Formats: sequence, structure tokens, C-alpha cells
Amino acid sequence: MAELTYDTLTTDNSHYASERARLENKVILDELERKKKARSMAVPTDDNRVKTRLREIGEPITLFGERAADRRDRLIYVLSQINAARGDDAIHVDEESSSDSDEEEEEFYSPGSLELLEARRRIAEYSLPRAQKRVAQQRLDSRMPLGRIVDIRKRVFNEVKKFANLGSQIGDERPISQVRFAPNNEILATGSWSGTVKLWNVPACTPIRSLRGHEDRVGGVAWHPQATLTQEKGLVNLATGAGEGNVNLWSLESDSPISVMKGHQDRVCRVAFHPSGNYVASASFDTTWRLWDVNTSKELLLQEGHSKEVYCVDFQTDGALVASGGLDAIGRVWDLRTGRTAMVLDGHVQSIFSIGFSPNGYQIATGAGDDTIRIWDMRSLKSLYTIPAHLSNVSDVRFFYANDLFFKPVLSPSPNDVDMDDADADKSNDTPPKDTATTLLEEWKYRSGLFFASAGYDGFVKLWSADDWQLLRTLSTDAGKVMSVDISSDGNLIASGTYNRNFQLFAPEDV
Repeated sequence: MAELTYDTLTTDNSHYASERARLENKVILDELERKKKARSMAVPTDDNRVKTRLREIGEPITLFGERAADRRDRLIYVLSQINAARGDDAIHVDEESSSDSDEEEEEFYSPGSLELLEARRRIAEYSLPRAQKRVAQQRLDSRMPLGRIVDIRKRVFNEVKKFANLGSQIGDERPISQVRFAPNNEILATGSWSGTVKLWNVPACTPIRSLRGHEDRVGGVAWHPQATLTQEKGLVNLATGAGEGNVNLWSLESDSPISVMKGHQDRVCRVAFHPSGNYVASASFDTTWRLWDVNTSKELLLQEGHSKEVYCVDFQTDGALVASGGLDAIGRVWDLRTGRTAMVLDGHVQSIFSIGFSPNGYQIATGAGDDTIRIWDMRSLKSLYTIPAHLSNVSDVRFFYANDLFFKPVLSPSPNDVDMDDADADKSNDTPPKDTATTLLEEWKYRSGLFFASAGYDGFVKLWSADDWQLLRTLSTDAGKVMSVDISSDGNLIASGTYNRNFQLFAPEDV
């Protein structure tokens, strides 16, 4: 299969080749247009008038088990179908209802800069091949035998259930608001309400450096995707956001920021790096989230859309989408290539404090003040599952992202193996055969996104399976509120930051 790029996408018309495909597209577009018109249709809210209108158009006035709201939705659906069949622009239900209805809201667009246009094109060029590769891998996984999938789940979940407290360290003089592992899993960054960001060696928990550049509490900490791996220490390796409204970019060679990006009018709660490392997103109490260019330190996009403060933001692994969650209890998924809303996450009854994309690219987890975690599926545009996760606010949600750099194809010796004293006994058995190594690599790729961690204000870190959403392990901390949680990309460490100024490390008992 040829690599999918922006240029081939814009010139490839093969998906319009067949008449059947054109007809299917037309049906979909007609249905979307019908739903759009139905939303703007003036329909009575009084149940008796709804029944009267249903009787007038020859429909049953009620169905078994139907509530008043369901009945009104049915009236809207029937009227929209009649409208589509007649080809009319609108159906006038009655003059009184039409006069009481609000004016139809029209879409509006804000002018964007040429830099934003170029950024959208680059994001499209970056995300399309990654999405193609991800979908191809998912097709391979879908052909994996069921028995093998069950074996992988058992092994992974048995390892997850072995996590226990490895140690605790006082991290600052004020609460630790965010903890994040570096891509090499050897450094932990902590942000605190004192305005200080600290780097720690893990698992030794010895301090490396304190980064001072914020004047208020630090809310967001994010590592460059290639930091501590291929990114030079003198370049941007870390981004942070704080209460004074600034987003700072840091290197690993200085205690002061190499760039300060100003623009937010209120507190910055969370920051996130785009998978390409060229952009940073920040969520703020000024009801916006913004996209920044790392290379120029300029603001590319100021995105409105939430009615209250925006608290969290996260990028999809392909880099095409970004999700934001706010104190209005609404989450939104945005397409960075077009600027449009791809999905609205409407279901929580209290503020959303955390949001995270699954490595599979189409599922999203949100944690909120209603003590629940909701799982959303972008394919069906709805909530899949609601987890009653904690006894108090869900402050952070993090999926396990497996990094292939830390894949170690080492076979465990079988208990039935017998040592032989022949000439071949001195040969190393650490490297498995090629076929076995390929099998182990496939299993390693499959385990990415197979579980996730959540932190709550009930003082617990909990580990969940990401296919049937069941609780695997509950880890207690030495604090009443856990502010943040993160999982290392090799799967061997979990870190949590707490309100009582500590951070904890958790590891499997046999590590």
C-alpha cells in the first residue's frame, strides 16, 4: 500500500470511482442535512400540543413506554422526514411556536493567519501517514487469534495487579499538581503550587534541577516527545503552564526558561505537546485553549467554544485531533486540520478535570467532578461506558503508551528447562529466535493502551483495563488528594503527585 500523504489525498479521486460510493455519500449528506434542519425546527414543548400535532399528521399520539421528551423527539423526526420528502426548506408547525423559537444560530469563522494555515497543512502532512500506519496495525491486531489475545491480556493484567508502593519523596513545599515521566523513563518532572518545576532521577528519587520561571502555581507539565531521546539538551525539552497565564519552554541545561509565551488572560491549567513536537496546546481559565508554535514561540490559534473555564487538553496520537475539557462539564474534540469540532463530549454533570486519548486513536477517557470516568468512542460519536471510579473528584486519567524503544525480547526460562553441560551450554539464551522475537514485538504493540490509570481526591490511584473497563488494582497513597498520575512508557513505573507535597512511585513487586 502506497503511503498516504497530503498531496496524494488531495489528488486521489479513486473513492469517487464507483456509482455506489457516490450514492452512499449522497445518502449520508442528505441525512446530515435533514438532521441539521430538524435541529432548527420550531416544535411545541407542551405535551398536549405535541399529541395534537401528531394526530394531525396521522401518527400515533403515543407509543408504549414513551415519555413526553421522547414524543417530542419523534414529532421532530417525522416532520423532518416529511420536510425532506417535500423538498421544503421548513415546515411551519404553528405561528405561536415559531414566534417563541430562538433565531437559528449560524456558523461563523474568525480570520486566521498564514502561519496557522501553514501549520494546519503541516499537521495534515504529519498525521495522515501515522493514521494510515495505525489503522494497518489495528487490522493486523484484528486478525490475531482469540486465544492469543486472551493470553496477552492475562499476562499484562497479572503484571498490572502486582504494582505496589515503591517509595515516597517530599517534592516541594506546596502541593504537587502534576507529575510526568520523561520519554526515557529515567527522569520525572513535578510541578507544584509554589511555581517551581523540579526534575528527579527515578527510581532513586534524587533531585536533578529546579526550574524557576513561574510566579504562580504550576498546573501543566509536558515533555517534548523526543526529549531525553534524540532531542538535544539545549533545545526545547519541556513545557509548563502556570497561574500567571504564561506558558514556558525549557531546556535541560538551564534553570531559566528559554522562551515565555504570553497571551492567556487567566490561569493556565494544563499543557500538552503535539506528537510532532512542533506545537504546544494550553488550556486556560480565560475559557479558551490556544495553540503555540514551539519554533517561533508565537500564538497560532485562540480557540473558543467552552462556556466556562477550560481545564484540560490532550492530543491524539496521530496528531490530527485535540480534545479539550472544561468546567462547563463539556468536552470537545477538534480537528486541527480544519478547525472544526469533530465531537462533543456531553454527559458529565460536573466539571471535567482530565482528558486523555487512547493509543488506538478513537477512544477518549474523561475524568470529572462527578467522580466518574466516561469512555467515548469517536466512531459512534457517543459514550461507551461510565465508570464509577472514585469517591471524590477524578483529577487525572492516563493511558499506557508502549514505546518500542523499550521493547526487550528476552525469554523467561521455563521451569522445566534443564541445564546441559555440553558444548552449547555457554551460548546465551537471552536472544530468542527471530520468529519468537517478532511474536513478542507484536504482543508488545498490542499491550499499548490495554490499561490506564486514574487519580482521585479520595487518595487512591486506580488501574483499569481498557477493553472491559474493570478495576485491576487500587493503590493507596499517603495523602487525602491525589492530584496527578502518570505511567512510564516501559510499563515498569507509575508516579502520583499528592496534595500533601509528596510524589509516590509504584512498581511491580518482582521488579
